[in-house]
Amino acid sequence: MKTKSLVSISDYSKEDILRILKAAATFKARPNRDLLKGRVCATLFFEPSTRTRLSFETAVNRLRGRIVGFSDASTSSSTKGESLKDTIMMVGNYADLIIMRHHLEGSARYASEVSPVPIVNAGDGSNQHPTQTMLDLFTIYETQGRMENLTVTIVGDLKYGRAVHSLIQGLSHFNPSFNFVAPDELKIPDKYKTFCDKLKIPYREFTEFSPEAVNSADILYMTRVQRERFTDLMEYEKVKNIYVLHNEMLNGSKENLKVLHPLPRVKEISQDVDDNPKAYYFQQAENGVYTRQAIICDLLDIPME
Repeated sequence: MKTKSLVSISDYSKEDILRILKAAATFKARPNRDLLKGRVCATLFFEPSTRTRLSFETAVNRLRGRIVGFSDASTSSSTKGESLKDTIMMVGNYADLIIMRHHLEGSARYASEVSPVPIVNAGDGSNQHPTQTMLDLFTIYETQGRMENLTVTIVGDLKYGRAVHSLIQGLSHFNPSFNFVAPDELKIPDKYKTFCDKLKIPYREFTEFSPEAVNSADILYMTRVQRERFTDLMEYEKVKNIYVLHNEMLNGSKENLKVLHPLPRVKEISQDVDDNPKAYYFQQAENGVYTRQAIICDLLDIPME
C-alpha cells in the first residue's frame, strides 16, 4: 500500500493548502503539544541545510517526537555505495516518517515510491521545495490577510530556484500576477511560463530590477544566486550580485508590501533593509516551524485540533 507523501506542491489541492495553513495558524498560537509522543522522524540531508533541517527538528521536538538521521551525507553509508532505495527501505524500518533533502531532481518522488513510510521532500536539486512554499503561503496570508489577486515579484535565480518553482505552482490556485526579474542566464524556465499560460496567469519578465517591478508588488520575493548549481564558476561570477535590494528602493512601494526570502541571504538584500517594517524574511523563517508541524501531523493522520 502506497503511503501518503509530500513530494511536490502539486500533491496538494487548493483545499489541502488552505487546510494546512489553518492548522499552521493553530500551531503558531500553541506550538508545544504531545502529538508526536512515541513517534520517530528521520531527517536524511544529503545536501547542506540550516533553516529547513533545524525547523523540521524544532517542529518534531515541540510536538514531543524524536529525531534520528544525518545532516552530512559523508557520515552515511551512501559513501560506501549504498543505493538511495536501500537507504530509504532501511530507515523506513526505524522511523514513522522520513524528511529528505537530496541533490538529484526526482529523488524525492522515487523515494516516495519505494518507502514504507511517508516522505517529505525538503528539496530535490533545483526541482521542488514544497514545505518552503507552504511556509511562504502561510506568511503571505499572515501579512496580506488574503491569498487572492496578489502581485508577486520574484527576483534572482529563477532557473535553478526550487523554492521559486514550487511557489509559482502553489500560488496558481489564487489568481496571482507575477513579475519575473532575472538575467537571461537565470530566467524562468519555459515550462513554468507554459504553466502560467495554460492557467491564464499574467506575468511580465524584467532583466532590470526596476522601480515598476518593486512598486507594483504586494510581495517582493528575493532569492540567492546559487553557486552550487553552476558547473561554470565564470558564469556564476558574472551574475552573483546582479540584483541587490537597498532600503531606499522601497520608498515608492505599496504600504502592504512585504519582502520575503527563502534564505540564506548572501548580498542580494542589503542589511539596511532589515529594520524596515516591510522586511519579513526572519519571521517567514520562523513560520517554517508551524507549517512543518502541520504537514507532519497531516501526513501521519494525527488530528490537529
